[in-house]
Amino acid sequence: MELSTLDYSFIILFFTIVLAIGLYVSKKAGKNSSEYFLSGRTMPWWLLGLSMVATTFSTDTPNLVTDLVRTNGVSGNWGWWCFLLTGMLTVFVYAKLWRKSNVKTDLEFYELRYGGAPARFLRKFRAIYLGIFFNVITMSAVTLAAIKIGGIMLGLEPWETVVSAGLITVTFSALGGFKGVVYTDFLLFFVAMAGAVGAAYYLVNIPEVGGIQAIIDNENVKDKLNILPDLSDTKAVITILVIPLAVQWWSSWYPGGEPGGGGYIAQRMLAAKNENHAIGATFFFNIMHYALRPWPWILVALASLVVYPDIASISEAFPNVPADKLGHDLAYSAMLTKLPSGLLGVVLASLIAAYMSTISTQLNWGSSYMVFDFYKQQINPNATEKQMVRVGRLSTVVLMVLSAFLALAMQNAMGIFNLLLSFGAGTGLIFILRWFWWRINSWSEITAMFSSGILAILLETTSLRAMLFDPATGLLPEWGELPFIMLITSVIWLSATFLTQPESKEVLRNFYKKIQPGGPGWSKVVEEAREENDEVVIGNEQWSVPKGIVAMLLGVALVYSTMFATGYWIYGRTTAALILTGVALLSGILLVRAWNKMKDTIL
Repeated sequence: MELSTLDYSFIILFFTIVLAIGLYVSKKAGKNSSEYFLSGRTMPWWLLGLSMVATTFSTDTPNLVTDLVRTNGVSGNWGWWCFLLTGMLTVFVYAKLWRKSNVKTDLEFYELRYGGAPARFLRKFRAIYLGIFFNVITMSAVTLAAIKIGGIMLGLEPWETVVSAGLITVTFSALGGFKGVVYTDFLLFFVAMAGAVGAAYYLVNIPEVGGIQAIIDNENVKDKLNILPDLSDTKAVITILVIPLAVQWWSSWYPGGEPGGGGYIAQRMLAAKNENHAIGATFFFNIMHYALRPWPWILVALASLVVYPDIASISEAFPNVPADKLGHDLAYSAMLTKLPSGLLGVVLASLIAAYMSTISTQLNWGSSYMVFDFYKQQINPNATEKQMVRVGRLSTVVLMVLSAFLALAMQNAMGIFNLLLSFGAGTGLIFILRWFWWRINSWSEITAMFSSGILAILLETTSLRAMLFDPATGLLPEWGELPFIMLITSVIWLSATFLTQPESKEVLRNFYKKIQPGGPGWSKVVEEAREENDEVVIGNEQWSVPKGIVAMLLGVALVYSTMFATGYWIYGRTTAALILTGVALLSGILLVRAWNKMKDTIL
């Protein structure tokens, strides 16, 4: 397709502003490692919240949503909607704990919570495991989506997309550090949202689609509209709804949806001015991410079923797309080719913005692991601030190159999503409990990490999956893979916990004094300390977790009811929309009251 001068103007202006921001903050960002990776811990909640939202809106996100909708209907999104539960738990329980820890990365937490050689190993290994392995896979999935968009919309070869999209991103990321990432995220968020909403409004009303009512009445779409799966289809209910809500949200580690917070979400909480700003940022993020953003993507996905009812129709319309890149996720890019001049430039700029916001965050986050948790710990303990900044910039470039090469070999974002869930299955419970149960130790996390990873690899590379989960001959139900990995992993790490020695009294007491986690899970440590005249409880702060869980549930009700009310308003189902709007208002009022009571426990 041909871009007009107006389209190019939008894109060039956008690139110019982004690079200018990176250059503007580069001098201050290079001042020291704290500035480069945490912006001196001075960031306000609203800027950090917008950065979180921009980061989780990537080029692969609308592609993934399109794949889910076209394959399983709107209800297929419960695969990621379920992570709202862990998101709200992070808001009302874990955000303040992370900010109180005052660590530079979430991996530094390991040597705060645990002790000795196992804690040091865990920190170093996770730096490589997450900072390189997981991080490169995640970035390659994002880059794969960019490749598909470039191929469909601009006819670019995969390597051309990788070079053109990655060069500017790695430049401003390496120069501007965390502050450059967050400042550009502010711009990227508004550009990305404007493009998503504008594209949805236009594409729903093109002649080939015919408007919302025509979509709803279309035979290809009728069975895809429901927010909940068909309750008469037991398999669909279990796989789409029950497993995500009963198991997945708390048991699986996934970038951006970590139980107990972590990764780049933790990085932003650690960069906040104080605990209240950390809480405000994560709450704002969850509302924007779940309640306001999904529907523009969903509408385009539903409209695509009218224009391109199957993969064959996409292939016919775009014969130059390689066979190994064909999939339902291409339908989003295919629909964007129908945009008019001007709007096309805005949408392309929005997709570039989505790509850049996610990649820049992943690069800065991953390089922070390389600097603080590997280079300084393993290679050069006496590294100067300037050396750490230089290593951070070098690792930024290396991570970008690795992810680009991997993206060229990938085919489908949905498969990557499922693989990452499998790798992290069963580990989530540790991340939730390690703050509140003294008995968890380094070996708990080490065994969980290795067992879940090994199980995921065995299921992916051997005949074990067919033997266990084949629909015709498997020993277990087809939907049982994630619960199976979670159960085996949980048994292994719990066994390791009780078969190994607990952390030393010194480590446990120092952690309690710094964090003040409270609760029955630490009563043994508190009582033993008092018997030895070592008071670990400091101040009058009350245990806020019970009230935090109440606030979490109300927050979940607020966001889900808002999101679903929006959908029913769009569908024209007025009664359901009014009921859910009322639920949202009531949940909001109760949440404000619960939060005020919760704040009263922090004295």
